[in-house]
Amino acid sequence: MGNNKEFDEIIAQVKQQIDSLLNDNSVPRNVKTSLGEAKTALEHEENAYSVRAGTATYKVDEVSNDINLPPYARTVVWNILSLLEGIKE
Repeated sequence: MGNNKEFDEIIAQVKQQIDSLLNDNSVPRNVKTSLGEAKTALEHEENAYSVRAGTATYKVDEVSNDINLPPYARTVVWNILSLLEGIKE
């Protein structure tokens, strides 16, 4: 089990990667909406880390198989999911 500082660093990394996709014009709007919701979930500091990560994972996982997602963006999404898994456990 990680400590809070580790989790904060992971969340910061995830938010940075989400931001890069949100600022990418080739990422579809529906994907950006879900990623924005995931980022918002991560920012709800009153919730436990596992709850924040679980909610964000759900939102990001929704778009991971979107047919319109560019291949490199899909790789970033998978990386985000991998980082979030480290928080949930």
